[in-house]
Amino acid sequence: MRCGTIARKIGMTRVFAEDGTHVPVTVLKLDNCQVTQVRDAHRDGYVAVQIGAGSRKVKNITKADRGQFAKANVEPKAKLAEFRVSEDALVEVGSMIGANHYVPGQKIDVAGTSQGKGFAGAMKRHNFAGLRASHGVSISHRSHGSTGANQDPGKVWKGKKMAGHMGAERVTTQNLEVFSVMPDEGLILVRGAVPGSKNGYVLVSDAIKAKRPDDAPFPAGLVADIVAASEEAKAEEAKAEDAPVADATAEAAPEAAPEAVEAAAAEAAAEEDNAVETPEADADGEAKE
Repeated sequence: MRCGTIARKIGMTRVFAEDGTHVPVTVLKLDNCQVTQVRDAHRDGYVAVQIGAGSRKVKNITKADRGQFAKANVEPKAKLAEFRVSEDALVEVGSMIGANHYVPGQKIDVAGTSQGKGFAGAMKRHNFAGLRASHGVSISHRSHGSTGANQDPGKVWKGKKMAGHMGAERVTTQNLEVFSVMPDEGLILVRGAVPGSKNGYVLVSDAIKAKRPDDAPFPAGLVADIVAASEEAKAEEAKAEDAPVADATAEAAPEAAPEAVEAAAAEAAAEEDNAVETPEADADGEAKE
C-alpha cells in the first residue's frame, strides 16, 4: 500500500479525448509535496508516512512544528497529513513526490472539505420533494412537513432529516479516474468533480476498491525521477541533432580521399628528390664534390 499525496484544487475545465469527446476534469496541483516524517512500527506502534504541502512563514508556526520541520530539514508546510502504508512502501524523509506518482487511467480516492452552504432547507439539504405547488398549500411549499410521531413517544427522534447546517464537512469521493498527468507542471487531471473549494487542499490516494496499475511507481513517484527523465530526453535530442552532421561528414570523406592520396604521393616524391640531391659524407667526414 503506497502513500497518498496532498494536492491543491485549482478548478474545473474540459479537455477532449482522442475520439473527440469532451470530458469535464478537475485540475489538481501538487504544491511542494514533501515527506516530513516517517512513523515506525517499533517506535510509534504503526507504519505511516507524513506528507506536507504548500509553504508557511516561520513566524506563523508553533515552536513544536518549527522543531519538527528543522529536524526533517524541510521548509515549513501549510498542510500536513498522514497516510498508512506497508513497511516496504516507506519513503525517505525530505523526498519530493511529483505528479508521476499517478498514471492515466488509475482509480483514486479524493477526500476534502466540501463547500459550505450555510443553513439550508429540507429540499436542498435532503432532496425532499416539498409540498404541492397549488391547492391547499398556504405559503409552505418548501416545508419539510410533520416531524413527530404519536403521543408515544411524544418527541422527535434524534437524526431526523430537517433543515439545518449544510456542507463544510469532510467528504470522500471514491473511484475517480485519472484522465491525464503533467509531471513537469505537477498537474493531475481527474475526470469529474472533486470535493472542496478552489485553492483548497485535498487528500489523494490510491483507490481502496480498485487494483493499483502495474506501471504505477512503487513506493512513490519522485520529482528526482522527473528531472532525470528530462535530462535523459535532452541528451537523446542532442545526440539526434548531432547524428545528421556526422552522417554528412562521413559522406564527404570519400570525396576528399583522392585529393588526400595525391597530396601524400607528392610529399613522398619530394622527400625522395631531397634525398638524392643531399651530398654523402666520405670516410674523412668531408662532402664529395
